[in-house]
Amino acid sequence: MEKRQELYAGKAKSVYTTDDQDRLVLQFRDDTSAFDGKKKEALARKGMVNNVFNAFIMARLQEAGVPTHFEKRLNATESLVKKLDMIPVECVVRNIAAGGLVKRLGVEEGIELAPPTFELFLKDDEKGDPMINESLAETFGWAKPEQLAEMKALTYQVNDVLKALFAQGGLLLVDYKLEFGVFKGKIVLGDEFSPDGCRLWDAETREKLDKDRFRQGLGGVIEAYEEVGRRIGIEFPA
Repeated sequence: MEKRQELYAGKAKSVYTTDDQDRLVLQFRDDTSAFDGKKKEALARKGMVNNVFNAFIMARLQEAGVPTHFEKRLNATESLVKKLDMIPVECVVRNIAAGGLVKRLGVEEGIELAPPTFELFLKDDEKGDPMINESLAETFGWAKPEQLAEMKALTYQVNDVLKALFAQGGLLLVDYKLEFGVFKGKIVLGDEFSPDGCRLWDAETREKLDKDRFRQGLGGVIEAYEEVGRRIGIEFPA
């Protein structure tokens, strides 16, 4: 597989074309940002940690029957993925109140949400990724009703698989976001799953072990990511 030109550079990842029109190379960089890019920093080993973490999670999801774009990890910071026609709608599940939900509704952080909540957000950095609903997504052509239904079902399936996985490591899956795309007519999980796009707490102490450590200036960001990984069986390169 030959890596070719850069197709897109996001806040923390770059995407490259290959000699296969249906495959891309996803490169995880050390760049870290928060608050719509207002806070930025390069954290050593972050690209490697997130790439290895994502490869492990995607493999577990595939084993559970969740279709993903992930093909294989190529090296420390790069993975081979299917080229998807991305749907510009993020799916968010919240198992415990935190982050934007607390700010928006004024509820207490840490409250267990039963049943878990499901939310949709338009993926648009310039607009601050506004919250939307199924009706808006359909009306403005961001997603079809049947696509939204499949995305919701898969998002909840991911929740069942990963809550159990993280629980084995003494961790709480607080919330997370997923992105989907279309590959040969089928809805497929895209982007990544790492501590950059979810919240993970220690089940006993409720210590934050995710990107909130960067947002809130708590330090030890990558060390926390690696701790989460080790607890669920990930071995990171030295």
